[in-house]
Amino acid sequence: MRIDILTLFPESFELITDSGITGRAHALGLWALGAWNPRDFVDDPHRTVDDRPYGGGPGMVMMAQPLALALAAARADRARAGFEPAPVVLLAPGGKPYDQNTAARLSESAGALFVCGRYEGVDQRFIDEYVDEQWSLGDFVVSGGELALLPMLDAAVRLLPGAMNQPASHDQDSFQDSLSGLLDSPHYTRPEILDGKPIPDVLKSGHHLNIARWRREQSLAITATHRPDLVEKARAQGLLSAADEKFLKHLKSP
Repeated sequence: MRIDILTLFPESFELITDSGITGRAHALGLWALGAWNPRDFVDDPHRTVDDRPYGGGPGMVMMAQPLALALAAARADRARAGFEPAPVVLLAPGGKPYDQNTAARLSESAGALFVCGRYEGVDQRFIDEYVDEQWSLGDFVVSGGELALLPMLDAAVRLLPGAMNQPASHDQDSFQDSLSGLLDSPHYTRPEILDGKPIPDVLKSGHHLNIARWRREQSLAITATHRPDLVEKARAQGLLSAADEKFLKHLKSP
């Protein structure tokens, strides 16, 4: 998988190429990253990539031409390196909310070319001509697309085969399909008793079926408490068993 990013701040992505699971996966060659600064594709002394909006209003708008030139360079470099063409994705407040399924789709693809907007946004003509998809991290505004893209990439890279030391680790993560999109259950480690609080006895039992059921019920309880919408989504998709429904009904009982 190769990720290309159009960004005014390419140094922002050193965090995921140099450290943690994503850094290890990058060092192993499981994914590649190319960062393309639109300022490198303009020739005026001030390296101008933004201008005032037509019609007035506060702030500045990213210009279409520097972005288009950076995109062309990224596409050409991908082709030279033997990577397949990839969709152009704009990080924008009105984009499709990013979720675990989108992360999985990205991890299984040849990658994408991301456009990190800044200021008041991007010239609509660039969006109309080049952008295939728009993604959003949530219903809030940050200073630039870089801040939203970092967790998106982390979520996708950790799903790549070989990225995790234990491949099954992410199967128990929150939102994974194997848990019907529910939140993860609690986890415990040593010491067995901490400040007078012991770990649940079932986790010491060695009875794998009982442990699996306990974790499932904890996952259901936590999700029902904090994200009941996810329970309803799982129910609508037919992903809850009769035992799940019985446990949820018990939770609501006084």
